Amino acid sequence: MFSTAGLTTQEAREILRREGPNVLPQEHARGPVRIVLDAVREPMLQLLLAAGIIYLVLGDLAEALILLGFAVLNVVMVVVQENRTERALAALKDLTAPRATVIRDGHRQPVPAASLVAGDVILVEEGSRVPADALLLDATHLEADESLLTGESVPVVKAVTAELPADARPGGDHTPNLWSGTLVVRGSGIARVTATGSRTEIGRIGASLGEVESAPTPLQVQTRRLVTVFAALGVGASVVLAVVYGLLHGAWLDGILAGITLAMATLPEEFPLVLTVFLVIGAWRMAQSKVLSRRASAIEALGAATVLCTDKTGTLTMNRMRVARLVADGQSLAVDGVADLPEAFHRLVEFAILASRPDPFDPMERAFTDLGQTFLARTEHIHGDWTLAHGYPLAPDMLAMSQVWHDADPDSPSYIVAAKGAPEAIADLCHLSPPAIERIRRDVAGLAAEGLRVLAVAEAGWTGPWPGNQHDFAFRFVGLTGLADPLRPEVPAAVAACRASGIRVVMITGDHSGTARAIARQAGIDARHVLTGDDLAALDDAALRDRLAETSVFARIMPEQKLRLVQGFTAAGEVVAMTGDGVNDAPSLKAAHIGVAMGGRGTDVAREAAALVLLDDNFVSLVTAVRLGRRIDDNLRKAFAYILAVHVPIAGMSLIPVVAGWSLLLGPIHVVFLEMIIDPVSSIVFEAEPEEAGIMERPPRRPDAPLFDLALLARGLSQGLVVLLAALGVFQLGIADSHTEETARAMAFTTLVLGNLGLVLTNRSSSAGVLTVLRRPNAALALVVGVTLPALVLALFAPWLRGLFAFAPLSLAHLAEAAGAALVSVAVNDLTGLVWRKGSRHERKSGCGKPRAS
Repeated sequence: MFSTAGLTTQEAREILRREGPNVLPQEHARGPVRIVLDAVREPMLQLLLAAGIIYLVLGDLAEALILLGFAVLNVVMVVVQENRTERALAALKDLTAPRATVIRDGHRQPVPAASLVAGDVILVEEGSRVPADALLLDATHLEADESLLTGESVPVVKAVTAELPADARPGGDHTPNLWSGTLVVRGSGIARVTATGSRTEIGRIGASLGEVESAPTPLQVQTRRLVTVFAALGVGASVVLAVVYGLLHGAWLDGILAGITLAMATLPEEFPLVLTVFLVIGAWRMAQSKVLSRRASAIEALGAATVLCTDKTGTLTMNRMRVARLVADGQSLAVDGVADLPEAFHRLVEFAILASRPDPFDPMERAFTDLGQTFLARTEHIHGDWTLAHGYPLAPDMLAMSQVWHDADPDSPSYIVAAKGAPEAIADLCHLSPPAIERIRRDVAGLAAEGLRVLAVAEAGWTGPWPGNQHDFAFRFVGLTGLADPLRPEVPAAVAACRASGIRVVMITGDHSGTARAIARQAGIDARHVLTGDDLAALDDAALRDRLAETSVFARIMPEQKLRLVQGFTAAGEVVAMTGDGVNDAPSLKAAHIGVAMGGRGTDVAREAAALVLLDDNFVSLVTAVRLGRRIDDNLRKAFAYILAVHVPIAGMSLIPVVAGWSLLLGPIHVVFLEMIIDPVSSIVFEAEPEEAGIMERPPRRPDAPLFDLALLARGLSQGLVVLLAALGVFQLGIADSHTEETARAMAFTTLVLGNLGLVLTNRSSSAGVLTVLRRPNAALALVVGVTLPALVLALFAPWLRGLFAFAPLSLAHLAEAAGAALVSVAVNDLTGLVWRKGSRHERKSGCGKPRAS
């Protein structure tokens, strides 16, 4: 009725130019103007503007202009950082953009769904979302879930019809229409695109396909709580300070400036910025390592993962199937190196191909087709002119599939049936005698011991209406095929790294137990105990929990049983990462703490249910993600400890002089100068820190461990207190030496700036001292230091700037005293850091008890 020939690339390009991309209207990325407007709403910038206006009222034009200039610089920094974040988000969106399989220029090819145009011929299959409104040209057992448009959860049957409905609507069985955004839950088909973008049914009704904004993660909740507490304390103290200063000195504008200075010194605006930058850039770094993070919660959970559940084919292995051995009529043949295939094995290969899809995608089915093309291409065993008449897919209660073929004679009433599947399932279909079953079992065990995946093949003839299930065919056993899929060479090292880090690797596969055991041993996974799907079904929850404690290899597992395994591990207190690729894997992916979908062979449903997507389907990439997750977790803690520490001396130097009855030591301009260091250091320098040595040699983080624990708070506050005491000591020394506040202020400010940089050094590592981290390169830190030190020199020695900062010229002796005090603060913090590092190492070695699921 219709031609399945697609458009040419040139035709598609012209239609795309005329009609636009196949996307729904969506919110655009934030541009510079939007970022600037958002920045103006930030409390820190508003405090800066208020301080600048007060200085204008006081008639201090130079100070006002400097503060307003810093406000502009603050906005520029925000724009730079936000643009970096937006670019990372854009890169992630490109990776997550839906794709479609289209026929163009006569060839099948994957393309971004956004590039589809009306007239394109697309292929849809089980587990994929329909990328545009389309009309079926061909279908095999195709069913679609249209609940997105109709609200009805029951799938509807799709079929090619001779007459097209005049006013087609979603819903209803046996219609040829496919609707954009709906889900194919069974079968496959070929369709021609009829509408794209806003012209689709979902576009016309204005439905949104964007992800629902997820609830805040525990990390975000903790951050918001901390910011709220600090902001409330800071604002309250600032108001009290302004009132007290005004009452004591009668200088209310100066009092307001003192209050603004304290508010700027205590407001922890860096926390949400740091969290956003770390999670977005961290997700981008993961994407560079072939792991796509779809949810921020996954990055949090990675540091606490205790069990990695992985499938075998394509994840631990290369997913490059080849037929390695054939068994038929009591004979066994190793295929490798064979120049010609003996006649005894021709029928086995023939029916293995007939039991596969006509245009196979599955690696095993491609292996059968390749073998047939190599040895049988010019024989009567290849049937390119036969047509597929019917099919029986794999089912949970029958691990076999059958294809029913009609030969080249259109008048023939008979059909040929080919089946392949698990040997025990094929033996059941063939109704074999116990001795025959025992012989097959011995052959299967021998093949599985070689690490081969074993499939059995059967044949049958048929006339008449199709039976309800495969058991009604009179199958005859043809033989066994052993397929080899070599282990990825890097997997054993990755499994060993997991074992060293306290993470247990569990293999879950549909393969025979012998094959599973052989591959597990090659990978380094504990294969002493193997639990099969039948064994699993016979266990109650209590018995299963006992078996899970000692079993790391699960064979002959159906996708539906993965959910029970996830629930069992979770109930045992494990933090579970689970891989999956099929529609039936979606529940287990959602139930796992970290659902991991396959980017290459995975279905859209699996990817949508997962928190992570392995773009290369490689287990090693998952281990890399765990390593990156631990690094992000470590660096976040370092950044937050630094932020806590650096605000202590700034707030103290703003508050203590007023309480002690001194003149104001710091004004808004001094705090802003320090903030220009703090912002890039906390959000960029610490994010760029390399991972700690031995990061994969320590137990997983407890999932219930708060980010802002008492140890982190105590360490940050104690470090900040040391710098505060150094600055106050230098201030008093300056007063005693020169009897001028300007000199003392310049000395104290120098100590603060250098002490600030010292806090960066003491927080760069949780396991090494300052002298060690100084030898570890960090380009972002080098840039910050390269800008900060010349700026400090200008503020101290350029007459105009020195006047604005209310500094007096410093002698070399005064400068040495200030620098020496900062150096002493670094040394003291480094020495006390030995205690923190020792406690941290002890905690990591002990593992703080068995990790529990949150």
